Amino acid sequence: MSRTVRTFEATITNQQLVRDDLDQLGWAASKLWNVGRYYAQQQWDETGEIPDDGELKTELKDHERYTDLHSQSSQRVLEELAEAFNGWFGKRRSGDDRARPPGYRKNGDSHPRSTVSFKAAGFKHDAQFARVRLSKGRNLKEHRSDFILCEYQTRPDVDLTEWDIQQVRAVYKHDEWRLQFVCRTTIDPEPPGDEVAGVDLGICNFAAVSFGGESVLYPGGALKEDEYYFAKKRAETDDSASREAKRLDRKRTGRRTHFLHSLSKAIVEECVERGVGTLVVGDLGGIREDDENGEPRDRGDHGNLYLHGWAFDRFTTLLDYKAEAQGIDVALVSERDTSKSCSACGHTNDDQRVERGLYVCEACDTVANADVNGAENIRQKVLPSLATDGGDRDNGWLAQPAVHLFDRSEGCFAPQEQVANREP
Repeated sequence: MSRTVRTFEATITNQQLVRDDLDQLGWAASKLWNVGRYYAQQQWDETGEIPDDGELKTELKDHERYTDLHSQSSQRVLEELAEAFNGWFGKRRSGDDRARPPGYRKNGDSHPRSTVSFKAAGFKHDAQFARVRLSKGRNLKEHRSDFILCEYQTRPDVDLTEWDIQQVRAVYKHDEWRLQFVCRTTIDPEPPGDEVAGVDLGICNFAAVSFGGESVLYPGGALKEDEYYFAKKRAETDDSASREAKRLDRKRTGRRTHFLHSLSKAIVEECVERGVGTLVVGDLGGIREDDENGEPRDRGDHGNLYLHGWAFDRFTTLLDYKAEAQGIDVALVSERDTSKSCSACGHTNDDQRVERGLYVCEACDTVANADVNGAENIRQKVLPSLATDGGDRDNGWLAQPAVHLFDRSEGCFAPQEQVANREP
């Protein structure tokens, strides 16, 4: 039995009725953040230390900005401030001189609408009528009702009655308020089987998957095209803060998110079909780090352009929770030498990757797609050494992987032949 947490976003259908009240809470959250930030700066100047969330809550619980919100909502604002300082300290300890401490929440002379979180005592959910009651702080109850009653709508495939709602967040995005339901449930799915698959993440092919006898490539061409297109359109706007620029940013983010969701879903479905119980993923934790000389790693014009824009960590997170729901374990392993070693015989040589998509072993003459060879090496990291077991293994699949492309017309991945046949 394991617990899983999901966040489901919903639109607020009575936006006009609740917008002013939500605005008040959003502005209050920003003001409280700034009060906490000011207190933290004072302590830093006097003692050289930043207060933790416990000290912030104790010192500010009687402040008028604290009582603008429900007590648990105010606590969460100060917890987020402490988390932001901890993140800054972590980067600073790691030698990142460019890291800056969290700043004040200001938008010119006004405050932006911050996210407001409501824990168990701060909301009441009515699943029958699809609405949720959000509590206000004492200061905002004087001339209005004590709560905000939001009516909402989720995606058709989401049933919140199947989940234990832990928290509700009011989030201001795309010029309107939305609700996010942070939910938890207990799952215990049976794994599809005992097979193992390996995933190698990259740039030209966003993912290469080895099933140990079969392999599939998932090119990132659609994502590249979007990055080029939106970067060009963004450059054509006169003002980076204009409504058009923001619209383009939202659309690019939406497309990228959909691509990553579709890809992670496609890989998990392939694993279920092949009875995979363990999915091994190459850990790209250090891919953005500098080389041994302290210089930024040069991966070519296209590599440098895309590498920092692609959310590898986010993709791994999506893959992890989708696999978990199917009973598949996800393991992160080091990618060290997986691109240099032959997955058939184990021989390692820096020169064997003769060009971007081709790997030729000088010891056993194996010819393989370079990304598939890497994925198979990743797969073998949790298996007995298949490359040196002395068996006669068919390696043709290493050189001839199946290719699944992102089909824009359908919004999902499909075999290359199907996508080609649908193109005009």
